[in-house]
Amino acid sequence: MFSVRIHGRGGQGVVTAAELLSVAAHAGGRYAQAFPSFGSERTGAPVVAFCRIDDRPIRLREPVSHPDGLIVQDPTLLHQVDVFAGLTGAGYVLLNSARPVADPGLPPGHFATVPATELALTHVGRPVPNVALLGGFVALTGLVPIDAVVDAIRARFPGPLADGNVAAALAAHDLVHSGALR
Repeated sequence: MFSVRIHGRGGQGVVTAAELLSVAAHAGGRYAQAFPSFGSERTGAPVVAFCRIDDRPIRLREPVSHPDGLIVQDPTLLHQVDVFAGLTGAGYVLLNSARPVADPGLPPGHFATVPATELALTHVGRPVPNVALLGGFVALTGLVPIDAVVDAIRARFPGPLADGNVAAALAAHDLVHSGALR
């Protein structure tokens, strides 16, 4: 089973990111579940969402305490929350950042940064980094094909909003896949 924990703030699409990842995995014939965990339901409050993907039915229903992958949608959380808590030794981390960040000591090819907020502003017109980060995350991990993510985006969002989100996801995927950012 591959477990993902997504850290962000209310309004950044953390819950939607987990749902889209699970839909993409399910479309690829795998079992998946996604669920959120948050306290105060207000914009800007820390939010965590989880996604599990496996080739067998998933019976576990508790929060992900030992993730195989982390997506950090808001880099300011690095100073407020222990986002790396429980990360497995060979885990993957994708961080939303336009600036290079020191690798947290993961194996080569397991850490990347993506300017997801900037990509979202360019392609969607709003600073919501979730979908761009999904594109980068699947490039980093190979967890699900980018085509499955694109299909999940198109199923979730209407018309031009889908087009912008797909463009942001593909741009992030290309950046991570090319190794342009680390």
